[in-house]
Amino acid sequence: MGGCHPVRHSRVVTLTASYTSSGTAAPEPVGPVMAFVRFVVCGGGVGLLSSGALLLAAGRLPLAVANAVVAVVSTVVATELHGRFTFRGSRPGGSRPGRREHLQSALTAAVGYLFTTGALLALHALVPAPSALLAQAVYLLASALAGVARFAALRFVVFASAPVPEPAVAVPPVRLVRASVMAVA
Repeated sequence: MGGCHPVRHSRVVTLTASYTSSGTAAPEPVGPVMAFVRFVVCGGGVGLLSSGALLLAAGRLPLAVANAVVAVVSTVVATELHGRFTFRGSRPGGSRPGRREHLQSALTAAVGYLFTTGALLALHALVPAPSALLAQAVYLLASALAGVARFAALRFVVFASAPVPEPAVAVPPVRLVRASVMAVA
């Protein structure tokens, strides 16, 4: 039973691309785990830099003024980082956060501040003279809860993906066909 029987194998791959009006490729959305990791890294980095800036400014300005300046500057910097890096795929073209995003982000920071302050006030109301360790534990727990809530607000409200009907420049799908012929003897 000899003979030659051609067998044809082919694979079709369809590629599509989305481009912004400026001609750059649209960034891929960031998954929730990676977005949270980036949120922690960016927010934590800004927090560490802010604490150093507060120490430097506290000697030159009253503590409350220095804290207010550092809080405003760090919120603006963190919002820029979150808009450009943490949630970059959420906005068309990965553009910079606008006034709306900055105001909403500032509101989430203010709510976090009120929550952590409330937790410490509640601790002092319940325990007249809490130890430094207990106060720090309450503050860190409240900060962690506020941080998770802030992440959710930034991801699902402030930097939420707006439904975009079509990219500014639509590129038709490209079909790549790979075919091979194999002869069996």
